[in-house]
Amino acid sequence: MAIAKIGDKVKNVGFISTRIAGTDGVSLELEKWADAFNKFGWTSYYFAGELDRPPERSYPVEEAHFTHPEIRAIHDKAFGVTTRDRAISKKIYQLAIHLKDHLYEFVKKFDIDLIIPQNALTIPMNIPLGIALTEFIAETSIPTIAHHHDFYWERDRFMVNAVSDYLRMAFPPVLPSIEHVVINSVADDQLSLRTGISGHVIHNVMDFDNPPPPPDEYTFDVRQALGVENDELLVMQPTRVVQRKGIEHAVDLVHKLNLPNCKLIVSHAAGDEGMTYAHWLKRYAARHQVDLKFLDIQTRPPTENNPGFFHQYRALWELYERSDFVTFPSLTEGFGNALLEAIYFRKPLLVNRYDTFVKDIEPLDFDLVTIDGVLTRRHVETVRHLLSCPERLDQMTAHNYEIARQHFSYQQVRSRLQVILETARTTIPPARSEGARPSPKTIIPLKPLEKPLRGF
Repeated sequence: MAIAKIGDKVKNVGFISTRIAGTDGVSLELEKWADAFNKFGWTSYYFAGELDRPPERSYPVEEAHFTHPEIRAIHDKAFGVTTRDRAISKKIYQLAIHLKDHLYEFVKKFDIDLIIPQNALTIPMNIPLGIALTEFIAETSIPTIAHHHDFYWERDRFMVNAVSDYLRMAFPPVLPSIEHVVINSVADDQLSLRTGISGHVIHNVMDFDNPPPPPDEYTFDVRQALGVENDELLVMQPTRVVQRKGIEHAVDLVHKLNLPNCKLIVSHAAGDEGMTYAHWLKRYAARHQVDLKFLDIQTRPPTENNPGFFHQYRALWELYERSDFVTFPSLTEGFGNALLEAIYFRKPLLVNRYDTFVKDIEPLDFDLVTIDGVLTRRHVETVRHLLSCPERLDQMTAHNYEIARQHFSYQQVRSRLQVILETARTTIPPARSEGARPSPKTIIPLKPLEKPLRGF
C-alpha cells in the first residue's frame, strides 16, 4: 500500500507497553495491530518489561514491567492514600529518567518512525513509564498512536490516590503529536468529557475472514490433559481470575445445570490482582460442588505453526476448540476479547450485559444467552436446551460468526489505522533528534471523511 512508505523509506513502528507477552487482552490485540502494519509494509519492534516477541526486534527493560519491585512499591504507596511522601516523588522521577533514556535508545536502535504505547498511557500500573513516555513524546514530537484499553477512572482501586498530578499529566497526556485510540464508544465519550481529547474508536477484532484450522493432534489431546473425559461437559471461562470477571456466575451456571460429569475450566491463572478473589472462588465452587480449575496456558495464533511452545495442547485456541460452552459474565470490560474468540470458534456463549456490550455489541443482534447481573432459571434452561439441540446450536453459532465477520474482522483495523496514519501525516510535525529546535507546525485542514471514524 502507498501508506507503507514516505518517500522511499520503509517505515518502522515501535510498540511500547509494560508487558507484551502471553494471553492478556493487550498483548493479543497488539499483535493484531502488528499484523495490520505488516500488511502496510511496516516492520514492528517491541519495548516492554516482559517480551515473548522475536529477540532481534525486542528491547526489554526490567523497570518497564508493572511487577518490578520498585514499580510495585511506587504503586502501593501511590494508591489508597491521599498524601505522597517526597521520597516517592524522587523515586518516580529517577525511574522516569532511566526509562526515558531507554526510549531514546530504542527509537535510535531500530530507527522507529511511529510509536504505539499500548495501555502504558492509559492505566497507571507503571507511573514512571507513563511520565517517561509523555516527556519523550513532548521532547521529540514523534508521531504517536496511543492505544487505550482501560482508563484509571474505570477502576475503583485508583480512585483514592496521591498522584492526581501525574494522572492528569500522563494518563493520558494531551500533546499535538498523539492520536488517541479507544476500544469502545463509552471510553471515547469519557475521554472527551474528562480531557477534551477527540479520539478514534477501533474495536477489538478477530481474523473472521480466515476461520480456525481443523483440529490437530494437540487439540484432540487437550481434554485428556485436563482430566476431562469425552462424555463430560467442559465449560470454559476464558478470562483471568479477577473479581470484575464475575466468575461466580459461571460457577452458579454449572451448579444449576446439575449435569453429571461437568467441569469448569478458567483459562488463565490467578495473581495479577492478588489472590483473595481466587481463594474465595475456590471455596465458593467447593460449597456448590463444582469442579473448578485455574490454568496458566500458553497461546499461539490459530494460523501459526509454532512448535516452540511447551504443551501446545494447552494453548488457548485448542481449549476453545474442545470446550462445549463458554461463559463470559464480566461485570465490566474494555471491550471483551473472549466474546469474539468464542464466536470465532463457533461456541455458544453466556455473557453479562456490561456497559460496552450494551452500547457497542448488543445492537448488532448477536444470538447469545445474556444475563443482567442475575442468573435466572430461564437462563439455565436456555443453556440446557442449547447443549441438547445441535441444530439450534449450529444455527446460533453460524449467525454470530457472520455478524462478527462483518463488524470485527482484521479489515476493520486496517481501514481505520489507514485513516489515522493519513491524518497523522498531515497534522503531526516530523520527529526531531534530542535537543534539536522544533520546526514550525503546519496544520493542513482535512477533507470531511466519507464515513465516520467512530463505531462501525
